Amino acid sequence: MASGSIPANTPRGQRLRSLALVGVVLLTPLLFIGRPDWLPGGFNFAAWNLGHVLLFALLTLAVNPRRWLGGWRLWLASTAAVLAFGIAVETVQAGMGRDFDLRDLLRNLIGLWFVLAWQPLLTFRVRKPAITAVLALTSSLLLVYELSTTGVQAARYFKLEHQLPQVYDFDHSNPSSYWRGSVEPSSRHNGDHDQSLKIELGAKRYSAASLYRVPSDWRDFDTLTLRLHNPTPEPLTLILRINDIQHERGSNALNDRYNTRLNLTPGVSSHTIALEDIEKAPATRTMNLRQVRRLTLSSNGLSEPRTVYLQELRLD
Repeated sequence: MASGSIPANTPRGQRLRSLALVGVVLLTPLLFIGRPDWLPGGFNFAAWNLGHVLLFALLTLAVNPRRWLGGWRLWLASTAAVLAFGIAVETVQAGMGRDFDLRDLLRNLIGLWFVLAWQPLLTFRVRKPAITAVLALTSSLLLVYELSTTGVQAARYFKLEHQLPQVYDFDHSNPSSYWRGSVEPSSRHNGDHDQSLKIELGAKRYSAASLYRVPSDWRDFDTLTLRLHNPTPEPLTLILRINDIQHERGSNALNDRYNTRLNLTPGVSSHTIALEDIEKAPATRTMNLRQVRRLTLSSNGLSEPRTVYLQELRLD
């Protein structure tokens, strides 16, 4: 056996497996309790997802399926087991009010595949050098892709947290990365910016545009200002909803968030809201202005589709 190898049945190999098992025990509960609120917004959402890669890499080291399987059977059985376990975890999370995330399933597999591919190289037990090299390269590329994606997300959230007093950057060419609903940039009715945000509202019981990526810390400001353009001669009433992260982790009760009506006359209308009113809106607590999570503009029961243009969304 070559110098530097650490097979699983040696004391060093057993210690490695034990340490990996400790890591698995510590990380597994984090799959269910959600991201920590004390992390900065950008690092919070981006880096937390890498925990899936780390967890399943450690789990692979701890279980060490090479003790029983080899070759294609090792890869097939391990992949199937991790995929089944991941689907079960995502299903449980969905029942706890969180999204079923297919990307998390891929992150789980990347952790598994990276360890399976690199173990023979690190333990100097390579039997098929060409295949081993291809597997190691492929798993490394997948890991680099995930790291780069996380880096892009972190940069996006970092910029988001530092764009205040603008709550939304109207220069975005793809609003769907920040909004949910029928939205698109427009050069019409753009006010003080190069473009406005065109919002299409459907003729149905409830239609909305929701800013789900929002700068979270509003504590240094006093007011929120919205300016909208109603291009039709008929007035329009919108509902403005604002909530913090605690609201979304609770029952989403109507009286646990800020709700108000915005009456849009034809043309431009400006609306200024005191943050103190937003903070005091929940019935049984104070809204956490350090962790604002979502801002939504909605309509109810329109008789026909309507369009509005959001020209300004800022704190002062």
